[in-house]
Amino acid sequence: MDVLDVMIQEKPVVIFSKSSCCMSHSIKSLIRGFGANPTVYELDRIPNGQQIERALVQLGFGQSVPAVFIGQRLVGNERQVMSLHVQNQLVPLLIQAGAIWI
Repeated sequence: MDVLDVMIQEKPVVIFSKSSCCMSHSIKSLIRGFGANPTVYELDRIPNGQQIERALVQLGFGQSVPAVFIGQRLVGNERQVMSLHVQNQLVPLLIQAGAIWI
């Protein structure tokens, strides 16, 4: 099991972020606004942040953050998350993952 799998295991919402990234901040605020409490890993503030960032890039991210996992599934970066939101698919994903309740 690789480092990313361990970090997202059994967590409904995981966001890989950097403390200085405005897009990461926006996505965290959006998801918290629905009542979810995401697990957030600030890659510039944790010891193995560079290793995790390389793993995210290997998944196909040109930019490593924000990287959002919902229900242990990679959703994507801010564009994919915002697209899901605009299409009214983000909240159902959060509900299905057990991140929010109605």
